[in-house]
Amino acid sequence: MSNKWGIPKEVEILVKQRDTECIYCGVKFDINNSSRKDKPTWEHIINDIRINNVENIALCCLSCNASKGAKLLVNWLESDYCKRKNIQKNSVANVVKLAISKMKVKKL
Repeated sequence: MSNKWGIPKEVEILVKQRDTECIYCGVKFDINNSSRKDKPTWEHIINDIRINNVENIALCCLSCNASKGAKLLVNWLESDYCKRKNIQKNSVANVVKLAISKMKVKKL
């Protein structure tokens, strides 16, 4: 059974265990976060709603999710937002690094 975003329950459980902080900026998720911007939101690392596995589904803060929107990951990482927040290919969570490495392989 999946949730309203079509994410399978087993993927949801694994992602919630894995992603205790934003996969992009690293803000810690805590029920006591005072800002809505620091709340966890569901993220498709590669913007394709058909890819609902643990390699593409993650949790990121609302601020990063709103900034990334429908942008391609590699383009978003070059954005002013990422520069301001010091988000770089080598500072993101491993699940994002894996997605980046798979993109490079596809281009070859």
